[in-house]
Amino acid sequence: MRRLPVLAIVTVAGAAVSVAVLNPAHAAAATCDVTWTANSWNTGFTADVKVTNLGTAVSSWTLGWTFSGNQQVTSAWSATVTQSGAAATATNVGWNGALATGASASFGFQGTYSGVNTAPTAFTFNGVSCGGDVTPSPSPSSPSPSSPSPSPSPSESSSPPTTAGGDGFESQTGTVPTGAWTVTSPDCSGTGTAAIDRTVAHSGTTSLRINGAAGYCNHVFARNTALLGGVSSTWYVRYWVRHTTALPAAHVTAVAMADANDGGKDLRFGGQNGALQFNRASDDATLPEQSPAGVALSRPLPVDTWNCVEFKVDGTNGTIETWLNGTSVPGLLEDGVATHDIDSQWLNRTWRPALTDLRLGWESYGDGADTLWYDDVAVMCIRDHDSPGTAVVRTVPGPCQGTRPGFLP
Repeated sequence: MRRLPVLAIVTVAGAAVSVAVLNPAHAAAATCDVTWTANSWNTGFTADVKVTNLGTAVSSWTLGWTFSGNQQVTSAWSATVTQSGAAATATNVGWNGALATGASASFGFQGTYSGVNTAPTAFTFNGVSCGGDVTPSPSPSSPSPSSPSPSPSPSESSSPPTTAGGDGFESQTGTVPTGAWTVTSPDCSGTGTAAIDRTVAHSGTTSLRINGAAGYCNHVFARNTALLGGVSSTWYVRYWVRHTTALPAAHVTAVAMADANDGGKDLRFGGQNGALQFNRASDDATLPEQSPAGVALSRPLPVDTWNCVEFKVDGTNGTIETWLNGTSVPGLLEDGVATHDIDSQWLNRTWRPALTDLRLGWESYGDGADTLWYDDVAVMCIRDHDSPGTAVVRTVPGPCQGTRPGFLP
């Protein structure tokens, strides 16, 4: 159930993409071992942190450190990260608190900085110093985002676009999505609409608005075929969404991705029984299972506020992990081991997805209408032969492509 290091973010528009490969900074001591892998660009960074318990077994943990510069944590996943001045603390979430001797937990976070993003030099585990020092990895230099290379070599790094406009919505000139985005209504169309909206946005001034009506033939999506596919086998998808009506009891889809390894049928992400769920169109399997206990392990999508949704789909082993506003959702975790009320139904057959497109919109299979806004959409792709801590060069609008030194095409 590990989250791979987030080392590259691929955005819809613009030729510049951040790709950074670092040798992990490492600390070892009697109480804990910490591996710190960071990816930095001009004013921001992500860090992937793995902590190993070298002491007696614990039922919960906190990891503390002090930044040497002006780093500020803005969001986190698989842990709750708080900060006071330069001091930061990560606390386990419900599902990764118990660590036997030698067991590990991983979490990550995103932050901002200026100057030099130096790795912390010491850690505490449940208040006890781990001892030892971290050997920081140097941050790669990044070309100016104002003059990106249209075809970066595998060893190049470039700064990602700013969050505002990174998904291409800011550059839209009309009200109908164009360029990388096209409006589509598979099977049949009705009253559902997709439009560029300049009155509501998470960042910048522009977002994608979906007016989703109830009833199957009213479905509508904005489709992008440039983000997924190619040689990739693992995908991280992140977007911000704001909607006006609570998820209904009936099944609805808000995100759809065609799966070339499943007869072109969709991997669907939406909701049912008032909570978020995945649905596999080929056999109608759901994650979590739609029992009261399974639904309770998922989460509703809060209304009238912006929510950050992230999920990872691993095509090499068929696993899924999902985060809502930085917190992993246990009911939306498929870890390859059948768990009653979560993924027993999902694991009724071998599933190794190959995703080829991304569609944002609304599809109701009965009752359920909603108005949604999507903004700040980003995708990160990892190749199946890349080792942890590496990612492929990605250009837009092409699919994940390129090779890394030491890896075959």
